[in-house]
Amino acid sequence: MSFSMFVTWVLAGVLAGVLAGLVMKQGGYGLKRDITLGLVGSIAGAWIFRAVGVFPGAGIVATAVVAFIAAAIPIVAQRKFWPTESAGEEKAVITVWRWGLGAAVVAVVVWLTLGPAPQPAATAAVIEDKTYTVTPAAMKVKAGIVTGEVTEMKVTERVEQGSGRVVSPAKLTAKVVLKNSSANQTVRLVAGKILYVDSQGQPIKLEDARSEPTLKFATYGNDRLDPGQEATESLDVAFPAEALKAKKLKEIYLELAYIPSPYREESVHFTVSIGGQR
Repeated sequence: MSFSMFVTWVLAGVLAGVLAGLVMKQGGYGLKRDITLGLVGSIAGAWIFRAVGVFPGAGIVATAVVAFIAAAIPIVAQRKFWPTESAGEEKAVITVWRWGLGAAVVAVVVWLTLGPAPQPAATAAVIEDKTYTVTPAAMKVKAGIVTGEVTEMKVTERVEQGSGRVVSPAKLTAKVVLKNSSANQTVRLVAGKILYVDSQGQPIKLEDARSEPTLKFATYGNDRLDPGQEATESLDVAFPAEALKAKKLKEIYLELAYIPSPYREESVHFTVSIGGQR
């Protein structure tokens, strides 16, 4: 049961109790008792209707009518079977109270019925990932004595479902495996820079306020490669929206900066002897 329906049942019970003294002036126990009987009838009626599964669902008007009938039943029963023996007209001040309270209840019911309908709550926008394939998805790379492979390349942006509004700009992700192919040099990797080049050989610029795509070797130990050693890094960098256009992007450059140094292995020996057993 919604809050508005509950309020309707309560107001219908109060209204039935208020009008009881005006319609059936004999046999009542006063305004408070009439309202109590009306509330008992309306609330009991609501519970019964919900229990049997025929709770009115046609709106506030139907709910108010059913609630009023349910509230009137115990009041009529009281007047019929347990009337008060006192007779006489109700005091004028009580009658005024009945009319005033009845008018207020009717006004509230009318407002609930004809008043502005509650606006539905705004639903959260559905965000989805839009993925663009990169062909080829894997490429061999070589920069001097550093070789390797870039794999699992793809471009992803987050958009609002339906409208297509871009929520998160496009990004290029990939796995980069670099290897020191030298036999006698150690390599210290410094950084890498990504360049997007169009079919005219010109770099494709990123949108304003987006950082330049770089590859950083932040993991301790991954920046040093001894001969034959490999290092794996995850690439997650900004990708220009202009490059998403058909046939716009031709090449991706990966510029690596590293410091080579001679790698030497020396052997030392020393004389030892083992003493007798004790």
